[in-house]
Amino acid sequence: MTPPLYLVDELPAGELTELVGAEGRHAATVRRTRLGERLLVGDGRGGLATAEVTAVGRDSLQLRVLERRWVPPPRPTVTLAQALIKGDRGELAVELATEAGVDAVLPWRAARCVARWEDGPRGDKALARWRSTALAATKQSRRPWLPEVNEPVSTHTLAARCAGVSGAGQADGCLALVLHEAATTPIAEALGALAPDAEGGLDELLLVVGPEGGIADDELGLLCAAGARAVRLGPQVLRASTAAAVALGAVGALTGRWNGHSE
Repeated sequence: MTPPLYLVDELPAGELTELVGAEGRHAATVRRTRLGERLLVGDGRGGLATAEVTAVGRDSLQLRVLERRWVPPPRPTVTLAQALIKGDRGELAVELATEAGVDAVLPWRAARCVARWEDGPRGDKALARWRSTALAATKQSRRPWLPEVNEPVSTHTLAARCAGVSGAGQADGCLALVLHEAATTPIAEALGALAPDAEGGLDELLLVVGPEGGIADDELGLLCAAGARAVRLGPQVLRASTAAAVALGAVGALTGRWNGHSE
């Protein structure tokens, strides 16, 4: 099996180190890590260290670092603008997108969202759950890069973000795509001109996924007027919680994002 990954603020500088805190307790008491086992320690910013357990405490591990390496971020970088989803399906969307390799998540307060993240403690708790989900999914998938989950945005703010990405132009390797079931342009066509063998390739992608009730017509018009392109994944209509992960799989294959990216 691939060694488990534990995330820390900073990679150990020396040969010997200690895994403490929540990660140490989880390794020692939940996973029941044994003497001599190997594990990965990461900083969530591409740094990874392979280590061997030299001693097991009640809620900590003593480690010997065997190897260090830095994994560059995948190209293109993908930011997911995910509309808020009711119940635990929002966390599912973040979990699946993280496992599929998303680089950042932008919670979107779309017009038809059933879920409402109001400013204050309730909204803070919801955002914290998304961030906790991204953290857990990063460790589960052994990712060297922890995706950032940003503060929620309005449709107008998202449109400005689309304009910022699209304003750079496809020639500069930037693209904003809105997944929509009525779109006529396949995602493969939209990405085709920016495939890895094309000159320049794709550097930055903003991927927009709407809520359960779909993206309102005026919202779609606003986003497309800002430079985004409406695209479809295929003939099926996917759930708001699964569409991003499927799209990220397509992006990974069509852009070469997954090629040669060893974690």
